[in-house]
Amino acid sequence: MGFLADALSRIKPSATIVITQKARDLRAAGRDVISLSVGEPDFDTPENVKEAAIAAIRRGETKYPPVSGIPQLREAIAKKFARENGLTYKPSQTIVSTGGKQVIYNALLATLNPGDEVIVPRPYWVSYPEMVALCGGTPVFVDTTIENAFKLQAADLEAAITPKTKWIILNSPSNPSGAAYARAEMKAITDVLMRHPHVWVLTDDMYEHLVYGDFDFVTPAQVEPGLYERTLTMNGVSKAYAMTGWRIGYAAGPEHLIKAMDFVQGQQTSGASTISQWAAVEALDGPQDHLATFRAAFAKRRDLVVSMLNQTSLLECPVPEGAFYVYPSCAKAIGRKTPSGRVIETDEDFVSELLEAEGVAAVHGSAFGLGPNLRISYATSDEKLEDACSRIQRFCNSLD
Repeated sequence: MGFLADALSRIKPSATIVITQKARDLRAAGRDVISLSVGEPDFDTPENVKEAAIAAIRRGETKYPPVSGIPQLREAIAKKFARENGLTYKPSQTIVSTGGKQVIYNALLATLNPGDEVIVPRPYWVSYPEMVALCGGTPVFVDTTIENAFKLQAADLEAAITPKTKWIILNSPSNPSGAAYARAEMKAITDVLMRHPHVWVLTDDMYEHLVYGDFDFVTPAQVEPGLYERTLTMNGVSKAYAMTGWRIGYAAGPEHLIKAMDFVQGQQTSGASTISQWAAVEALDGPQDHLATFRAAFAKRRDLVVSMLNQTSLLECPVPEGAFYVYPSCAKAIGRKTPSGRVIETDEDFVSELLEAEGVAAVHGSAFGLGPNLRISYATSDEKLEDACSRIQRFCNSLD
């Protein structure tokens, strides 16, 4: 009998964490490395949010919080959903967790039984299928295509649903592709789900506020009120408020599901950091002026990266609607040789050789379930992005 759990054999390490650590190691060894692998805004947490945390410390808000979150934050979450998404929730229908990842994990752990299926469109955030597997479920993948801007098509979703389907995980805007569903596109998806009342919706809206131009963000239960009673809407303060290290995610949904998630969390971590929760109250209730600044900076960076990547004939880079990633295809580089004579056989070979040759860290698309692509984060300065893209162009031009 082995010591470690068999469940560990069902999951893989996070590729984004592995690549980011490799970039750190190379930098520590003296290499000039630009990391475009991490999904973290380079902006600082807004001052009013930091001051709210300091004030909470000075008030002595340092004790154990309720498992599902302090009342003030649950109230702020309910107000946020009403104000921004037209969704009415009582505070008792909300939950606060230690990051968005824990929200998703708690929901799956509280609901999945062996044999239950969870539909996961590809490309996907690397943790979705791993969390499904850890919780005893079976991920069912549905491919998207670059021709459809990496968006799930209604007919493909319909074909993937079986009597065993319990959840679908939707992520708009998407990590890794940046693709976001317009209202009509989301309505096509929700129309399918309305025909299958046994399927629940777990929507990851973490990048809600990072959409560009005149794009109008929508979430499934907003588009189709008939899904309200079987939708868990997840969000957090990490991306839009540059609060990744504060570790606050939240969700709203049917009260019986929230109670089940509270039950799981109570035997897992209990409540999230009290000080971080008070900071999140200010983030949600306080001024939102920084969002326009963030969006303008990211939109400019997106346009820079898309333009420079498309200047090489070996990459095809669509223009994403949101988040801070691009997901170019490197299919035309497959089969070509590097100056050292190595043949690029996969997208993983491409990013590995790019890191070694030019010191640019990106993540191979196969880690997100769909290749040959690579994910590039543009959550860094314009100067670094221009330098990195010039290096990528040079690398592509060196392939024979």
